[in-house]
Amino acid sequence: MSRIAGVFNILATPFSPDGSIDIPSLRNLVSFQIDKGAHGFTILGVMGEAAKLTVEERQLVVETVIDTINGQVPVVVGTSHNDVHTCIDLSNNALAVGATGVMIALPFFATPVHDDDQIMAFYEEVAASYSGPIVVQDYPPVNNAYMSPQFLARIADNIPNARHLKLEDPPLLEKISAILSVTDKYLIFGGLGGMFFLEELRRKAAGTMTGFAFTEILVAIYDAMQHDNLDEATRIFDYYLPLIRFENQPLISLTIRKELLHRRGAIAYAALRQPFAPIDEKTHEEITWMLQRVGIGDAAQRVDV
Repeated sequence: MSRIAGVFNILATPFSPDGSIDIPSLRNLVSFQIDKGAHGFTILGVMGEAAKLTVEERQLVVETVIDTINGQVPVVVGTSHNDVHTCIDLSNNALAVGATGVMIALPFFATPVHDDDQIMAFYEEVAASYSGPIVVQDYPPVNNAYMSPQFLARIADNIPNARHLKLEDPPLLEKISAILSVTDKYLIFGGLGGMFFLEELRRKAAGTMTGFAFTEILVAIYDAMQHDNLDEATRIFDYYLPLIRFENQPLISLTIRKELLHRRGAIAYAALRQPFAPIDEKTHEEITWMLQRVGIGDAAQRVDV
């Protein structure tokens, strides 16, 4: 099995101006991210606009991405869905066409849920009908479900194929340590757009899953840490943190990310599907200014860290 660790790019889903999936840009974006050193892909996550796609469109994206990658790097497919049976079907379909594993968040709950047995029942139902690797997505802001470190350890004990975890529940760094103090069964990925990637690695995270538009920067940080060179990893992270921070603005982060990917030549259009928050002309100007601040004169070129 391909190893799920390192810098996994959360792939954006390119759209044409008419709102249809831009298949040529999707293929180009995959090749672009491989060229920039991505260790793997996570597709159809929240930042892949999966909730805006039909089941048929999701399948089209999965098949196109896996065909384009052609076994070069592992692929994790987001198969979260409010209907558990649809989630199971999406998961099995992804595995059947060559996905390495799937990422599953809990369904949306109208009110906050802390019922461990209810949450466990969901993951056990999925695991009973799906045999591949599961990345458990811990993302309370999206589904209103809260999982403690102790409960996450219980999931790992009860579900043998749940051996990966994507954390998006602040305070993220403290939760990484708390989980690792009660179980050694997970490889943990940080979230939050890479804003705490250095600290996550220092806390023994196995990598990150983010769609940050400059994958090669994150790969350089990861590689430095793999060689126990904290000083070099810190230098790179601190230098480019203003760019990471700027892209990660609440509500408009994906709009900025797609604009950056468009400027990098990775996608033909910076289009999102409705609903989305547009960016104003001043933000477009600030993107140019931000690139200049960190010495990126030509966004289309590989960044020399």
